[in-house]
Amino acid sequence: MRREVVSQNPTPSLFLGVEPKKRQQPTKKERLLQLYNAGQRDIFVLAEKVKTQPSYVASVLQSEGLISGYCDLYTTTDQDQNAYSKFFRNVLSFKTPEDARSSVEKIDILYRYFECIGDRAGQHHAQVVALTGRNRARWSGKYVEAKIFAEWLMKN
Repeated sequence: MRREVVSQNPTPSLFLGVEPKKRQQPTKKERLLQLYNAGQRDIFVLAEKVKTQPSYVASVLQSEGLISGYCDLYTTTDQDQNAYSKFFRNVLSFKTPEDARSSVEKIDILYRYFECIGDRAGQHHAQVVALTGRNRARWSGKYVEAKIFAEWLMKN
């Protein structure tokens, strides 16, 4: 008589036809936070270790409240860069050409306001916001939207 060997501790998932989940590697965000909490504070070193961009590292650390004041092209515009930032909050959008045009109209209104009161720094901030919109759209492959910002910049 032939005897079949049956496991003493069968996994229930095998009976249900479900593969057991494998332990996943930590996400980039989790790895960044681990390294930061272990004492690594240099954004460029963190980016190199996790194989990502410094702007991503800064965005993660800022969203977790671990750093403040870091700003580059790709970090959030929710953080104020200077006294003018509050005027431009939620102005930048390039999801569609219509959104880009709406953003440029808002930027232009603020630019003209600062021109009216003789505030060159405010005008410059408007140009920086438009340039940021142009660059973000361009690097996202949204060339029509990028052109809308670029055309405004060429006029101002």
